[in-house]
Amino acid sequence: MTIQERIQTIVDKLFNGNKNQFAKAINEPPTSVNNILGSRQSVPSAKFLESIIHSIENINASWLLADIGNMLTEQKEEALPIQNEYLMMVPLVNQYAQAGYMAGWSDVAYIETLPKIPWIVDKEYKGKYISFEVRGDSMDDGMKHSYEQGDILLCREIGCDYWKSRLHFNAWDAFVIVHKTDGIVLKQIVDHDVEKGIITCHSFNPIYPDFTVDLRDIAQLFNVVKQQKNK
Repeated sequence: MTIQERIQTIVDKLFNGNKNQFAKAINEPPTSVNNILGSRQSVPSAKFLESIIHSIENINASWLLADIGNMLTEQKEEALPIQNEYLMMVPLVNQYAQAGYMAGWSDVAYIETLPKIPWIVDKEYKGKYISFEVRGDSMDDGMKHSYEQGDILLCREIGCDYWKSRLHFNAWDAFVIVHKTDGIVLKQIVDHDVEKGIITCHSFNPIYPDFTVDLRDIAQLFNVVKQQKNK
């Protein structure tokens, strides 16, 4: 369920589908609500999300932001403020935008055109973050740790200066690799030959064999920080 769909659920279940009543309750312009829930499907701003959480009694912030738990809680979540250190608005590269990202990943103007999605986090993160949508089944072996088609991943870039020393691949379950010619792939890194500058990539799905990649052929490397399941 997308964040727009979750907001629509609030409107349907708590306001009988009346968008104007919903807009009035959260003190936001009806045009903003229509932009988010209408054909434009705009990504809600952090301010808009704050308005929902602080204006609608018992709304579950974790459900609204990350589809975790139920829509309503037994009591208002005062312990979960939505401030900069708890809410990140991160550019999203969905399945259909991955080819464009290959051409524009280094262009700040292009990155600004990407839609942004909210992530709820438990601390302030530093660095460069991108959200990627999982494509394919190579990291899906049917187990709980799988990354399934359509899952959304919060990823932090690993600066190329860090590639010169041994990558901490045992500390992270998966990595997103932006290859200069072969596209964007999600893999587990199981070995790093520092001297040769080569990493060994592994898929959870056993039908896909391991393969090696020369780090000189990689444009960007990200570790996966959080996962939002496609439900």
